[in-house]
Amino acid sequence: MDKKIRVAITHGDTNGIGYEIILKAFEDSGMLEMCTPIIYGNPKIATYHRNALQLETPFSIISKAEDAHPDKLNMLASFDEEVKVEFGSPTPESAEAARKALQRAKEDLKNGLYDVLVQAPVVPNRTPDANDKSLLIMFADDIRIALATNHLPLKDVAANITADKLVEKCRLLHTSLKRDFRINNPRIAVLALNPQPGAEEENIITPALKTIEESGIQVYGPFTADDFFGNGLHYGFDAILAMYDDQGNVPFKTLATEFGVKMKAGFPFVITTPDQDPSFDIAGKGKADPASLRHAIYAAIDIFRNRIHYDEPLANPLPKLYHEKREDGEKTRFAIKAKDQFKREDPAPKEDN
Repeated sequence: MDKKIRVAITHGDTNGIGYEIILKAFEDSGMLEMCTPIIYGNPKIATYHRNALQLETPFSIISKAEDAHPDKLNMLASFDEEVKVEFGSPTPESAEAARKALQRAKEDLKNGLYDVLVQAPVVPNRTPDANDKSLLIMFADDIRIALATNHLPLKDVAANITADKLVEKCRLLHTSLKRDFRINNPRIAVLALNPQPGAEEENIITPALKTIEESGIQVYGPFTADDFFGNGLHYGFDAILAMYDDQGNVPFKTLATEFGVKMKAGFPFVITTPDQDPSFDIAGKGKADPASLRHAIYAAIDIFRNRIHYDEPLANPLPKLYHEKREDGEKTRFAIKAKDQFKREDPAPKEDN
């Protein structure tokens, strides 16, 4: 694909590091060769940040996405209200500025005015959305961890783990691995909820995995998190489904040697964000590293292109001339039954010679 991808980037919390990492990321002119950036923010706030941080990254002010210049950093005025910048202090005004920029960006995304959306860091919304049917995936290097539940108090996690939900989340993860990451025959590991086998593993997780497996998806588990990561089992899988935030976030941040990226599978649009908060403690000090944002931009572009390449042959499929044989040998190689996994001393999968 020769056409440059149009990448929208929201400015995030205006008292955090959003503008700093955006302006630093596009100091490198090579970024403008790979995409057309459209920053959804406020030119006055952007100028204040640029001057305070003594940065020289130029940008062009536009009023609508259609006017974006392909060889410039485009700053789209998302709102007109004055917002006071107070580095390092999250305020209702700075959060509202982030919300308004995101709202304008989402409207333009629905209208097809750009290709992918990258969100600069904001204070996360810790209120779970009961109607959210998407799946949060964190990825970096060769590790991908998804969360079956998100932003739930630990006391509420068990009640929100149902067989139907696990089936839905595994299917979303499987589709994303094939379509977004172009993994042909993905293997998914599912973690147990409890450190020892309990009612959830026996009555919910294991039956759900059986249902998923019967649909042709290679899914394995449930594995206890300590044995799974402690024995390096994660190296044998394309993705891992964790049951709750800390069970996925802690190993991800430990294993990811580069800056991580987050995305939500199940959306018709490509939306990524750096695995990073607004870093109020260093805001305005010139210490923020733009690599996290660059990775989120690279990932959004890659996923957008992967989806096009994946969808093209499906639009005009050739007739099937033979029956595809499932790789049962591969399945056996990695399968560890739930009842055996808790007893086994060395659960690491053996490599073929």
